[in-house]
Amino acid sequence: MPALLPTHYSGKIVWLGHVADSVADMRSEAQEVMEITFDGMAGDCHSGRTRPSCSRVLAQHPRGTEISNTRQFSIVSVEELALIATKIGLGSIDPRWVGASIVVEGIPDFTHVPPSSRLQNETGATLVVDMENRPCVLPARVIEAQKPGHGKAFKAAAKDRRGVCAWVEREGQLRLGQRLVLHVPDQPVWAP
Repeated sequence: MPALLPTHYSGKIVWLGHVADSVADMRSEAQEVMEITFDGMAGDCHSGRTRPSCSRVLAQHPRGTEISNTRQFSIVSVEELALIATKIGLGSIDPRWVGASIVVEGIPDFTHVPPSSRLQNETGATLVVDMENRPCVLPARVIEAQKPGHGKAFKAAAKDRRGVCAWVEREGQLRLGQRLVLHVPDQPVWAP
């Protein structure tokens, strides 16, 4: 019996991006096509099968410990970016400013899709959702530089709207306009 079930939800890829060096400049650069491998996206600062642990996993690992890389991609939704923009008083937020790898449109409450969900295109290229991508100050600094007076509000406005981190389960190619079908785990919500 399948452990993952396809849903009737899908997200259209409306933006693809590449971040060369998030320490120097976390802004991503737009692309029309993205080759994804088990290491992520070649040349992206988040690629690789392993990564140094960060603040998100300090309860499990000392900072800088080599761990599996489940943060190869930052995926956000058009709808949630619009909500964040409204909350911080902007007409829109450029996906570059938040270091987005992929922007999708059409999956409701995207940040809260269950961990271990899959996003799969028609060719079979598949991304596994690790977990919610928590808001941080790095995009706030970029937004503040682009739109003075608005960046400081980003972290609070992005709570529960920052999208998800993901890693590659099946290699392939992503293109603008493709649809990613959401597959969710077939298991009850944990309620001990």
